[in-house]
Amino acid sequence: MNIVDIILDKRYGRALTDEQIAFFVKGVTDRSIPDYQASALLMAIVLNGMNEREMTTLTLEMAASGEQNDLSFVGDVTVDKHSTGGVGDKITPLVMSISSSFGVKTVKLTGRGLGFTGGTVDKFSSVEGFNIDIPKADFPRLVNENGMVISGQTPDLAPADKILYALRDVTGTVRSIPLIASSIMSKKLAGGADAIVLDVTTGSGAFMKTFEESRQIADAMIKIGERSGRKVVAVITDMDQPLGRYCGNVLEMQEVYDTLKGKGAPDVVAVATTIAAHMVKLAGKAEGLSDEDLISECKTRLSDGRAMAEFIKLIKAQGGHVNDDGLVFNAEPVEVYEVKAPESGFIFSIKTNELGHCSVALGAGRVTKDDVIDLGAGIGFRKKRGSPVREGDVICKLYVGKDSKLLSDTKTIESIADRVLRAYEISTSKPLEIRPVIDVLGA
Repeated sequence: MNIVDIILDKRYGRALTDEQIAFFVKGVTDRSIPDYQASALLMAIVLNGMNEREMTTLTLEMAASGEQNDLSFVGDVTVDKHSTGGVGDKITPLVMSISSSFGVKTVKLTGRGLGFTGGTVDKFSSVEGFNIDIPKADFPRLVNENGMVISGQTPDLAPADKILYALRDVTGTVRSIPLIASSIMSKKLAGGADAIVLDVTTGSGAFMKTFEESRQIADAMIKIGERSGRKVVAVITDMDQPLGRYCGNVLEMQEVYDTLKGKGAPDVVAVATTIAAHMVKLAGKAEGLSDEDLISECKTRLSDGRAMAEFIKLIKAQGGHVNDDGLVFNAEPVEVYEVKAPESGFIFSIKTNELGHCSVALGAGRVTKDDVIDLGAGIGFRKKRGSPVREGDVICKLYVGKDSKLLSDTKTIESIADRVLRAYEISTSKPLEIRPVIDVLGA
């Protein structure tokens, strides 16, 4: 088999055979196919697409290119959750805690943040003593004792995807539905779960900017799941404004704790309970409840202490420190600036991705994988889309950790504050409301 022939087949719009796709993935993984030829095929896929069979085969071959996680020790249906990312996305600890209260067992393999999308590993790492690098050999004990485990020390899942994603990033071939869907699903399938709930964010702070684009990606991933023998549900959620009241690692984990005390922001509660409900349903723990009643039950457990009890159990099981006041953190956020409305009106729109970049500039995220995060940095959102404001009202607050060099760098803080203000559009008209949960697709 010849990679040039495979490139030419896709260049001229022909469907690739399963054998051709397997040959390509193997060659990418063992480096027998040079980057320039792999890039040529990626571009041909971007231009001419893939059918469902091709897309599923690509996903399965990438999933099989490295270690595949065996979750048979759980002895029950396992459900994974994945988010396509955004600003203020603190949903994972909430859905793990809610679903665990129903008896759903969860093994969550997660990563560190890069760019303005915060990483779940970094959020949990902000809790003093919390061990995010759990050896794989300890997974069975922790799941059996506590119902869930979260780890950033992942097996070598889908190495072909890592290679291809790096190439896509530098060759203008990122935005392709088959390549995006297969990239996400290859890691999910290799992770070993029986069912998957996808949080597909859409809007200015998401990778997919429009609902139609998000729906296409969701449909593609659902079809891959069906052809791979996995049940998949996609929840399309709003990221045209930050999710919740804060972005930043300590700030978001404080918000998680408040949400588990029944004091959550309405959009966070809506997204978390919808995703948790579908995790419970896919795990067969719904006890005949309708979707509406199941979401209502999830809201009850979010406020009556049952989800909080599961969360505290997880934190303590992995070494995290908790006292009478709540979680103990490795950093202390310090407020450094109040961004105020320059005029009266309504918050009409928010450039959410720009707020994410501003949070990174404060120290809350990474530009490169080797950057050191300021766990105390972030932004607090006082006014959301549709909120009425008067001139001088505080729109949001900027934070850095108490040891940050930016505490004495007024010029940089003011520059970031100017960027934050420019991300808000104030109008005399109130915008149309966008629901936090826009649609639910799949099983």
